[in-house]
Amino acid sequence: MVNQESRTIIAVQICYYQHPNRIQSVTKSITLSIYKDVSSIIVISNQSSTRMAGLRLAVSCVLASLCFSSLCAADDVKVFVKGVTSIAKTDDNFVCATLDWWPSQKCDYNQCPWGKAGLLNLDLNNKILANAIKAFDPLRIRLGGSLQDQLVYQVGDSIKKFPHFKKQDDGLFGFSKGSLPMDRWDQLNDLFKQTNAKITFGLNALIGKRKSDNSTLWVGEWNSKNARDFMKYTASKGYKIDSYELGNELCASGVAARLEADQYAKDIIQLKEIVKELYPDRETQPRVLGPAGFYDTEWFKTFLEVSGPHAVDGVTHHIYNLGVDKTLINKIQDPYFLDEIAETFKDLENVVKEFGPRAGPWVGESGGAYNSGGKDVSHTFVNGFWYLDQLGMTATFNHKVYCRQALIGGNYGLLNTTSFIPNPDYYGALLWHRLMGKTVLATSHFGSPYLRTYTHCSKQKPGITMLIINMSNSTSMDVSVTNDENKYPHNYRMTVNGSNQREEYHLTPKDGNIQSDVVLLNGTPLQLTSSQDIPSLSPKIVDSSSPITVAPDSIVYVTIRDFKAPACA
Repeated sequence: MVNQESRTIIAVQICYYQHPNRIQSVTKSITLSIYKDVSSIIVISNQSSTRMAGLRLAVSCVLASLCFSSLCAADDVKVFVKGVTSIAKTDDNFVCATLDWWPSQKCDYNQCPWGKAGLLNLDLNNKILANAIKAFDPLRIRLGGSLQDQLVYQVGDSIKKFPHFKKQDDGLFGFSKGSLPMDRWDQLNDLFKQTNAKITFGLNALIGKRKSDNSTLWVGEWNSKNARDFMKYTASKGYKIDSYELGNELCASGVAARLEADQYAKDIIQLKEIVKELYPDRETQPRVLGPAGFYDTEWFKTFLEVSGPHAVDGVTHHIYNLGVDKTLINKIQDPYFLDEIAETFKDLENVVKEFGPRAGPWVGESGGAYNSGGKDVSHTFVNGFWYLDQLGMTATFNHKVYCRQALIGGNYGLLNTTSFIPNPDYYGALLWHRLMGKTVLATSHFGSPYLRTYTHCSKQKPGITMLIINMSNSTSMDVSVTNDENKYPHNYRMTVNGSNQREEYHLTPKDGNIQSDVVLLNGTPLQLTSSQDIPSLSPKIVDSSSPITVAPDSIVYVTIRDFKAPACA
């Protein structure tokens, strides 16, 4: 016999899997009584396909009745912001995007979505590309990816042959080794100088190493000669490099190859010494980053212990927690699934505090869905629910930088691979960069879990800026913001701020289609200007005495200038 609580859980699950989008506004806090009328039909769910069809119909009726109830009306939500103290700080340039080495032959799932978006074949004279980078002023760009540990640099005399990337079945990631000509490096730096980009360069960590008897473990000392020649050339040309990163996804169990933590630590100590030699001025000396792979507690602890407190300046890890299966779009809209990765961010934050307190954690690469992203999903409006939530979440766990895979290329590019026209996430990232300062404030509410809220001190303005994400496709939220000015929980008091006007930026999909490539700002489509410039992102001005109305399937940035937050002083 199935008890009422079990029947209720089953009912909720059936509602979710049959109608994942319709059920979003129904939270885990719904009382058992709402479902008591369907409990009698749950027990027939395994008896016959005919009865199962009847069950689906009955569940649909329950859903329909819910949508005519107050559950589908606008919800009043009070958001609490603790303005007295900060909980974390990011880097000034928290938002980062990547450029990758993939050639046009990179294909996954019978599609080849990279085109000419790799570092060796990208059209560097494209005006939209330059304007898209320039709009951030500056945009942090990480150069690297899977093939960087097969890339050599056409400079110096330590390398005798300079191959080109081509398909090779027994090569790492299915490709042969490749090389970077210095004239191409010069061209890339012309673009970076023109657009004021802030560059992280990923170096090949496997030169000099060999495969062990284990199929993925590589052993031996890192031969740094080619990397040193490249860095020396770069410094001699006056090219500004913010940071060097060693290797890509070689830590823990690795992906195509892996290194032991203690050996990688020795290699990164060697890299640090080269950086100090070639860039003696501490003011302009590039930072050293690593290990640029998937988090594993023991591996990261060993790496930080062996490398010591001064070798690494940023602890980089990668996040691809969405997968690429047919449930991708549902995962992006499931707050409980999105929350699962928080433990990784928290664990790394704690490990860095204990073993590498000088080095803040970074998300060095994250496309959400791996293997070039999800077709028809990763470049559309709905992906912003995952991406902007990741920015908000990682910032609360003291991550300094978040690098999105990719600026252009694959299905997850911020720019369209062929037209270079910005996808919706580009504008979400640009608004974050312009509005959200580096000081993070504790933010909470007791409303639907499909409403996500994050608050920072405003960037170059008084007050705060809040990011609000409403993943529900049926419930509007009327949000009021309350300033919790109390340091001491036992003496609870709050004051409400907002007597003046506030600035609101409402992002919604064109025609209400969450898989649209076109995003609206305050109801107006964001389109390039006639001169191919990024459009201005102007807020609407609202009386702060009214609540913030957050439509279903929308993302809102709100700047409240007169919010008194001592942490922002």
